[in-house]
Amino acid sequence: MSARDANELRDRIARMDGASYKRYRELRGAWRFRDFTLHVDHVQGDPYAAPSPVRVELPPGTTKLPEEACRSHARRLGTATFLARRFADAASGVPRHGSGRSGEVHMEHPGQKVLPQTAVMPAADGSLEARFTVGLPGRGRRVAGAAAVELLLEVLPELVRQALTVSGEDVTRLLTAAETNEDAQALRAFLEAEALIAFVADGASLARASGVEDTPLDGADVVPFRSPTGLRRTVELPNAGRITGMVVRPGITLVIGGGFHGKSTLLRALEAGVYDHVPDDGREQVVTRRDAVKIRAEDGRAVTGVDISAFIDGLPLGRDTRCFTTPNASGSTSQAATIVEALEAGARVLLVDEDTSATNFMTRDRRMQELVPRSGEPITPFVDRVRELYEAHEVSTVLVVGGAGDYLDVADTVVRMDTYLPEDVTAEARAVAVRHPTARRSEVERPWAPPRARRIRPDSIDPARGRRDVYVRVPDARTLLFGTHAIDVGAVEQVASRAQIRAIGLALAALAREKDALALPEALDRIESLLERSGLNGLDPGRRPGNLARFRRFELAATLNRLRALRTIDRAAEPDTS
Repeated sequence: MSARDANELRDRIARMDGASYKRYRELRGAWRFRDFTLHVDHVQGDPYAAPSPVRVELPPGTTKLPEEACRSHARRLGTATFLARRFADAASGVPRHGSGRSGEVHMEHPGQKVLPQTAVMPAADGSLEARFTVGLPGRGRRVAGAAAVELLLEVLPELVRQALTVSGEDVTRLLTAAETNEDAQALRAFLEAEALIAFVADGASLARASGVEDTPLDGADVVPFRSPTGLRRTVELPNAGRITGMVVRPGITLVIGGGFHGKSTLLRALEAGVYDHVPDDGREQVVTRRDAVKIRAEDGRAVTGVDISAFIDGLPLGRDTRCFTTPNASGSTSQAATIVEALEAGARVLLVDEDTSATNFMTRDRRMQELVPRSGEPITPFVDRVRELYEAHEVSTVLVVGGAGDYLDVADTVVRMDTYLPEDVTAEARAVAVRHPTARRSEVERPWAPPRARRIRPDSIDPARGRRDVYVRVPDARTLLFGTHAIDVGAVEQVASRAQIRAIGLALAALAREKDALALPEALDRIESLLERSGLNGLDPGRRPGNLARFRRFELAATLNRLRALRTIDRAAEPDTS
């Protein structure tokens, strides 16, 4: 259907003033404005329902995006995030009038991270599509015609022109966003070429405003990052030029230091470094390999069919840990399961903080080894596996420790944080380990062998609820409502946004459509292949959602693993043909 003229839109709304709210359905379709096209894809049932999803398409002559902002995928991502942040901020100031959510204009805010998303999508030629929602105005459950005309034909066009077109100083800020993201991608290429884990630039601002606020901390107390000489490298970036910073090498890296000196702040920056960041975030030149996964204890989480026997074996009453299932994991069993699940999904870097770990999982000192014999202790501590994971399986670990000195015996690099600044104290740490031996014995009884991947039963992943074949909602930043289940992802610390959780929910629904049981890595591969072919639109092909963001396979796997209804096929019942 060809686009109708905006003047007809004005007349049609005027004629339906005071009519039943359902008359708004006549607005579905495309409407041609002077410099863009508005698409009304769906109309909400009443003013109290979820607002109506709409799209605008702008040609290059309207956006005025410079060629430099769109000439590469990396630059387009930076451009898209800049425009989405600007539109979302501007839309939040639109006044609302009428019943329910009348007059609301909302776009998913991308926050501090730069991810492929569906809110704003610029093309290489400078055109773009933006997706957001509009609460069509109502008085009770009647059409509020005058308010609708004002919203759709005055407020909305002004918002589009204000937020999605650029000129003057806007061009400089836009290009900075595009160039910053291109530089981040160059840093990632540097990590790959040099086989490094992470890079933290000198001058970076790592501290956040608060525990629930992802923006950088401001004030005179902020200490810019400064790399220690022994770990400093120089990198040439396409836009920022030569920069210096600290590299994290493969192996076991310890981050030590006194309390409140910045150990966990550095680790959280490395966790977030798997994503790119917007300019002025403070961490835009902090990058970490994409296959780095944060590991922590998570009391009470569900675990399904995970082989944790390399870490926990010989439980009382003969309970088998080669296919461990529980609706209520302890700190140690949850942390063991999270490690195995991350490796099963393909992680090659583990990020661990002593503060969020189970103490008995991390180490067992000599005194405890004497008091509680090995025969009475089912846990093989992580300290006795971490070296083997690297040497035999090329899995590196970055570990924050403040009190577990046993890890000095297995570390390749030791970084001490002192008043938020790092020092390379590897040589000193080795000397201390020699002068003060722990006398503890390794508790490894057999080599760690990667278990076979679990096979996931798709019939246990049910997205249906009531009359809806797929029910996916994200009420807050830690909960996915999936079918009749609530999945708590609050402890999956590298989840970036509600848009990402929503996309993960739709990916789970796609897995539910598989006919046969799949090994978990194969299931993750299929979703990644779908995203490569069709983008995020491929997760919901019948609609054009504007509130999705790209996720890593690790967050998808972590969410699936926390679905309490998940069922796997018991490997022990099958012959090993590997």
